[in-house]
Amino acid sequence: MFTKRHLDNGIPVVMEQLKNFRSVIVGIWVKVGARNEASEKNGISHFLEHMFFKGTRRRSATDIAILIDSLGGDLNAFTSRENTAFYVKVLDEYIERGIELLTDIFMHSTFPAEEVEKEKGVIREEIKLVEDTPDDYIHDLFSRTVWGDMGLGQPVLGKQETVKSFTRDDLTSHIRKYYGTTDTVIACAGNFDPDTVLHHLNHHLGSLRRGSEPEIFSPPCFRQRVDIYPKDLSETHICLGVEGVPHPSKDRYAVALLNSILGSSVSSRLFQEIREKKGYAYSIYSFVSSYIDTGFLAVYAGTGRKKAVAVTEMIIREMQNLHATVTDEELRRAKDQMKGNIVLGLESTSNRMQSIARQEIYYGRHFSLKEIMKEIEAVSMQHLKDLIYRLVNQGRMSMTVLGPVREEDFKGLIGESCAAPHKKQSAAGGY
Repeated sequence: MFTKRHLDNGIPVVMEQLKNFRSVIVGIWVKVGARNEASEKNGISHFLEHMFFKGTRRRSATDIAILIDSLGGDLNAFTSRENTAFYVKVLDEYIERGIELLTDIFMHSTFPAEEVEKEKGVIREEIKLVEDTPDDYIHDLFSRTVWGDMGLGQPVLGKQETVKSFTRDDLTSHIRKYYGTTDTVIACAGNFDPDTVLHHLNHHLGSLRRGSEPEIFSPPCFRQRVDIYPKDLSETHICLGVEGVPHPSKDRYAVALLNSILGSSVSSRLFQEIREKKGYAYSIYSFVSSYIDTGFLAVYAGTGRKKAVAVTEMIIREMQNLHATVTDEELRRAKDQMKGNIVLGLESTSNRMQSIARQEIYYGRHFSLKEIMKEIEAVSMQHLKDLIYRLVNQGRMSMTVLGPVREEDFKGLIGESCAAPHKKQSAAGGY
């Protein structure tokens, strides 16, 4: 059963009560991420997320770790390009202690200066790890290709030089600017009593009276270009895609079905054609990234140097032909798969917490399972074809390639209107 309430200070609390579960998860979401950061402070949201676990007025970092382990629970956080979330997951009998611990780190962290310096080393190693993992790093590079060096094009982890410059004052300034009642949402899912949860949240978060000013962005421009990052690797890593739709779009279910048909499932066109029939790649998939005001539909492939151009041509051809060749059978299968995945996902309290939080953040309302299933079924073949034609056949395409390739190999692959490939050389990791 879903309910929405508000704390005494106005923070919305969305709750989904699941009486047959033994766990409960509470998440505090702040509507700030990498896109909000000035270029010289890129990575500050993620850095701050780490620092919340380094001690409070009452507890040391070790105390926090020992307590959550003694509850058999999980206390963690994550940062994205638009949100930062902190959550605790415990057995239902420990809900009061879990909320107290979560709110303690959120409200009373002290950010010791010596821990700030220490954590710089940890996060710089995390950045190196991503840069040494090309099938991860290619996604950051592709976002830079599409959105440029600002806003959504910035990596969530930041850059070596920006992380090195952070001070305790930077952290507290970031909190003052964004961590207020206007930009905060609380989500809870599992076995709990709503009145009890609201009482404890009011007790521990009620003193938060700080306002915040949500920033209004102009939608970023999707850039049509090719960026080549030569690197001595065993495989060539390719990301290419077109402008997609924002979270609140009426086309969001149609683009999800398009994604399933194109490459996100084992029965999809790209998986069957490139991996199963040709054996050209082990990893090949499409994916959708959506934000408050924009998004993209993209494909990733990892393949050998000699097959990189052929795989790229096959992906582009499959995307461009989809409008004219998509079948009723594919649409039916995609709908069934999507509905099945949603129902299976609801068996996780973590998934449910994230779902209701994002619904509140991006739509300001809750969508029932019945509503979602109805919207999926309502996507017609004509709607799907119109969307494919608009996004793929009429839209702009961008591509990023990382690996042992030459920039001239990819000239002209995504249309004459696209600028010539740009050879990129980044100081980080030698890319």
